[in-house]
Amino acid sequence: MSIHNHDDYDLIKQYLGGQSSSLEILINRHKNKVFSYIFMVVKNRELAEDIFQDTFIKVIRSLQSGTYKEEGRFVSWVMRIAHNLIIDFYRKEKHLKTVSNDSTEVPLFNSAKYSELTIEESLVIDQVHHDVKKLVEQLPEEQKEVMVLRFYYDMSFKEIAEHTNVSINTALGRMRYAILNLRKLMEKSNVDLVIH
Repeated sequence: MSIHNHDDYDLIKQYLGGQSSSLEILINRHKNKVFSYIFMVVKNRELAEDIFQDTFIKVIRSLQSGTYKEEGRFVSWVMRIAHNLIIDFYRKEKHLKTVSNDSTEVPLFNSAKYSELTIEESLVIDQVHHDVKKLVEQLPEEQKEVMVLRFYYDMSFKEIAEHTNVSINTALGRMRYAILNLRKLMEKSNVDLVIH
């Protein structure tokens, strides 16, 4: 079996056993997801690249020092490190909670059923995505984060809980409040998110 087909756990064991190419495969396997998440939050490519590098430096150090314990998926652990480094950066900069999402072009809700559409339908869907994004921006930071991780990154609530260092019940609660708040915001803004 090719080394590229090995799961994350096997690649970590091989890396710790002296096979450095295993780490390269691990990083390549998850780099797009990790970088996309960082960039989506910080909105600055240079800063995202710095935090991305710091994330994998921390990953390597943790693996080498034996502090990584196999408690779920490797990628969730890496995303948690990235998340914590972003928070550290904003704490240092003293503007935690001022991250803007205006410049992102990533739709929060995506669906395969939109692939064969007329120009008019595409424009309506683009408008819906734009409206949803604006409404999600108005949510409290914790609720917004759960929505983005659930709908854009397709994470399970277990993964979201691990990623944000909270219980599954807390993650579910945040999603529930996010949906309730979105409904209120939609009513207040007279936004119709139904695609006719």
